[in-house]
Amino acid sequence: MHLACLDMEGVLVPEIWINVAERTGIEELRRTTRDEPDYDKLMRYRIAVMAQHGVKLSLIQEVIASMGALPGAREFLDDLRRDFQVVVLSDTFYQFGMALMPHLGMPTLLCHDLEIVDDMIVGYRLRQADAKTQAVRAFQLLNFHCIATGDSYNDTGMLAQAHAGILFRPPQNVIDEFPQFPVATDYGQLRAEFDRAAR
Repeated sequence: MHLACLDMEGVLVPEIWINVAERTGIEELRRTTRDEPDYDKLMRYRIAVMAQHGVKLSLIQEVIASMGALPGAREFLDDLRRDFQVVVLSDTFYQFGMALMPHLGMPTLLCHDLEIVDDMIVGYRLRQADAKTQAVRAFQLLNFHCIATGDSYNDTGMLAQAHAGILFRPPQNVIDEFPQFPVATDYGQLRAEFDRAAR
């Protein structure tokens, strides 16, 4: 059985933190895993910025509630499910990501947890280090043939671990550093790459 392992932000839904930055006007929150490969460093930076500006979890959840899937993402997933089982592997948090799953037909989401005190994000708990790669490895131990797609530095481990990895609309710096992965720029191309990898 083929298992499609998909990143969430930038692949299926808009970047949450960029939307938060636009709502709050805090430019420092525009920084994402496309810019910073060290996820722990990025999250500690975000938590410090949110504390400095008093950004509450409830505000971020308001922003997320106003977001939907990227245009064409739901149709792509519905089509993909005809031939693949689908799981979303993300470095987001359940307090963020679950609100977006109805827009995608409620796929399985594996991600992390936030530590909240008085509506402020004070920390986070990773499911485990390099969780996307570890999830793909675990699925492979169950004899799933895994095909993975993502757009950022934090996806490249799972792309390399999978039987096949595909970059979807990545920034040029990621393309340049990981030329071994094919690049898809729209959902039609991405579906074709999944089909090619499944043969």
